[in-house]
Amino acid sequence: MTTLGLIGSGFIGSTLARLAVDAGHDVVLSNSRGPETLADLVAELGPRARAATPAEAAEAGDYVVVTVPLKAYREVPVAPLVGKVVFDTNNYYPERDGAFPELDADETTTSELLQAHLPESTVVKAFNNIAYANLAELARPAGAADRSALPIFGDDADAKKLATEFIDSLGYDVVDGGPLTESRRSQRDTPVYVHPYAADSNWPPASKPASADEVRAALAAAQG
Repeated sequence: MTTLGLIGSGFIGSTLARLAVDAGHDVVLSNSRGPETLADLVAELGPRARAATPAEAAEAGDYVVVTVPLKAYREVPVAPLVGKVVFDTNNYYPERDGAFPELDADETTTSELLQAHLPESTVVKAFNNIAYANLAELARPAGAADRSALPIFGDDADAKKLATEFIDSLGYDVVDGGPLTESRRSQRDTPVYVHPYAADSNWPPASKPASADEVRAALAAAQG
């Protein structure tokens, strides 16, 4: 089975680890504080999970999720990710990350920054527009009438195909939103950010399914 490496094991990372284990994948988790701090999560996930350093998780993963605060993206190991599909879950929160003038000026996107940092990897933007609780609750088997869809963005068609197959295994349909430059349409304060999956304004919000058509409509509303 596929191994998913996780660089960052917070709310989104740990949720993806649970979905991956439930789907029969192996997971290798890491964070900035050391493998020993992940012992409880690994015990909860069971024998398909283990903890490691970020470099070890990057090396072990067939696919790797980068889910660290944007301010830490330059700390993501480069060499172990060469040739791999890397999922980028990041969003820009200046109050957390500090100012990035190039993002403030809309000259680039968070995923393009990560792609520039990982020039020999292939970055696919995914999982950034949904609250962790909704991500955990809305996974459904293929063909389910209430299956939700997630947008992805990337510059490589083959990588997006592989990403689509992996996300499908986790319980979600996929909407191709275009190249990485278009990932700005799924960032904070856009129509596709959280809203399609949120049934109320609480945090985390109660979940409601969002079909592929709903996600496409939300992306189109963010076109401008």
